[in-house]
Amino acid sequence: MKKVSILMLLILLLSIIPLNAGTALASGLIDSSSVQVSLTNQNPDVARPGEPVELTVSIKNVGTKDLKDITVEITPEYPFGKVSGEALKKEVAYLNARQDDDSAGILKFKLMTDSNASEGTYEIDITTTAKSGDGSSSSTSTTTKTVYLEVRGKEYAQIVTINKANIDVAKEEPLEFIVTNTGNSPLKNMVISWKDPEGVILPVYSDNTKYIKYLEPGDSITIYYSVMADVNADPGLYTLDINLTFEDYESNAKNIRTTAGIFVGGETDFDISFSESDAGEISLSVANVGNNIAYSVKVSIPEQDEYRVSGSSSTIVGNLEKGDYTIATFDVMSKGAANRDTENPEGRATAALGNGSSAFRAEPSLKVRIEYTDARGERITVDKDVPIEMTAAAGAPAAGGRPGARDSGSSLRSYLTYIVIIVAAGAGAVLYRRKKLEKIGKGSGDKKPEEKPEERKHVL
Repeated sequence: MKKVSILMLLILLLSIIPLNAGTALASGLIDSSSVQVSLTNQNPDVARPGEPVELTVSIKNVGTKDLKDITVEITPEYPFGKVSGEALKKEVAYLNARQDDDSAGILKFKLMTDSNASEGTYEIDITTTAKSGDGSSSSTSTTTKTVYLEVRGKEYAQIVTINKANIDVAKEEPLEFIVTNTGNSPLKNMVISWKDPEGVILPVYSDNTKYIKYLEPGDSITIYYSVMADVNADPGLYTLDINLTFEDYESNAKNIRTTAGIFVGGETDFDISFSESDAGEISLSVANVGNNIAYSVKVSIPEQDEYRVSGSSSTIVGNLEKGDYTIATFDVMSKGAANRDTENPEGRATAALGNGSSAFRAEPSLKVRIEYTDARGERITVDKDVPIEMTAAAGAPAAGGRPGARDSGSSLRSYLTYIVIIVAAGAGAVLYRRKKLEKIGKGSGDKKPEEKPEERKHVL
């Protein structure tokens, strides 16, 4: 009974199987499991954005039938793409049956990782097509293998900005570095330091090293320093060597070295003081009180309401080293003093003296302009207000007057005095002569004729 049942079951199974399937089995259809594809190597071990990655693929026939015309094709998807000149489809002519690892076929493919790829793990399909048998008995099989590639962002930082292009000599200045993570991976345990090889620029209130614990991709952080340049430093451009150290994904230390330039020197300052005044001429002492040299210094008196300059309003005094000074002289008339003398002639300083001595009269501040070229070659203008006093003297040019000009009231009185004296002297001379002539005339009219001796006797 059991034998009959088994026979009937075999007949039933044969009736269910299609004819073409039976033919395929008879011809030896390839089992897809007989072709094994594996990713044996990846260079680099982790794909980097913007860089190529090389894949080494092993293909092995573990089936019982030989294979030929094997085709292996990689289908990349974002963030991977084709490298120019590199094929994504390669062929193997023949694979023997029952291969071991040593006799497996080796193929290499190159892919490009997108520069904006994010960190993560991505899939890539490897498709294999193979043939077995000859002629009408040949058959083809296709298998797909999925492999996984890890992408890790690039660790990179950049000193994007330095806030200072120049610093002054012997003056505390702020110096700021803006550090930006321009890579695709976070940065951690960053150390930034800088150094001037010539030792002219040094940090104050701290050393030259700062620590940054963590910085995300695309983020920036500002590092603050206070620096000072040596007071004896020559003006010029100095180099800062900057070193940035950080840890990568595997905690390996990496360095980024760069340089920056900072100009030392620049503008200076001046002190201007009134020196002396004589008959409308004033002298000014101009001193370079800053820490930098001033080239081609020009001192001038600009137009202003209170004063008027007679003659040249500017003078070039040349170069002034720090600490040097010079004297600049101008012919200046005070417009206000002239108005006051006209309106109140009795209030002049000279009227109170009368003995030829001089007095000083306070005047409004005089605007003085200094133009010079700094160490960077730029032309700089500095304006100063200088308190001055003008000299007034009796019989001399009035305070604030033009050189050689006399006080009009004093001159008129002097002229009148001279005229009166001359007229009086002339009149006195005329009267004196007239009196003398009259006296002579009277003397000659009263004299009696000389008497003869005989007549005198008669009288006696």
